[in-house]
Amino acid sequence: MTGKNNSGRAKRFLSSWKNDYDFKTTAGSFVSMSVTVLFALYNGYLWIAFLSVWHGSICVFYLLLVAIRGIILYYERKTINLNSERREAQRHRAYLISCVMLLLLDLALIVPIYMMALMAKPVYIDLVPAIAMAAYTTYKITVASVNVRRKTRNQSGNILIAELRTINFIDALVSVLTLQNTLIMVNSSPEEAMNMLTLSAVTSTAVYIAIVIISVIMLIHGLSKSKTGSSKMQ
Repeated sequence: MTGKNNSGRAKRFLSSWKNDYDFKTTAGSFVSMSVTVLFALYNGYLWIAFLSVWHGSICVFYLLLVAIRGIILYYERKTINLNSERREAQRHRAYLISCVMLLLLDLALIVPIYMMALMAKPVYIDLVPAIAMAAYTTYKITVASVNVRRKTRNQSGNILIAELRTINFIDALVSVLTLQNTLIMVNSSPEEAMNMLTLSAVTSTAVYIAIVIISVIMLIHGLSKSKTGSSKMQ
């Protein structure tokens, strides 16, 4: 009997994952959040063990990322049983809170971006973990890019779902940037690494500017919806 129940749950989960856009986003974000917690703990350990500014700043970045995803998922769960008007109000509140935290996340990125641009990032991994990181990062950026395209075709009207997709894309961008610099440092001699300084500086700056622009656009969008909602109430 238990086996049948488990089989039924598995089928319902797979069906929801395949057909329910919102469920797939929240479930995928929960998995990403769990992995991010592990990354935060790992970098926190290296921060303490090596007194590494780089790993400390990355730890702070991942903790903020966990907090943002956690707030969104909490509010999405909290609003399930509310009527549509209250649900939208709560979602909008969570959206604004997470947008402000996203700006804090941008500030937290300044230190690691600066260190990556100057090739000043210490690396405590060898080639094999770097290759594994490359495979995982490739998966992450591919899924994030596909999901951003799907977002335009699956407009559920849920601003938190759209925000989760965008945050996943930002996470993927930072992962690609970190991977690039890690591979340069692992596979290059100090002289060769310095020859890559221009590439590292340009890509690091470009990605950071893109992330800041995305964050500001999201905040402006949230504030404009607040003004629209206030005018309707009047």
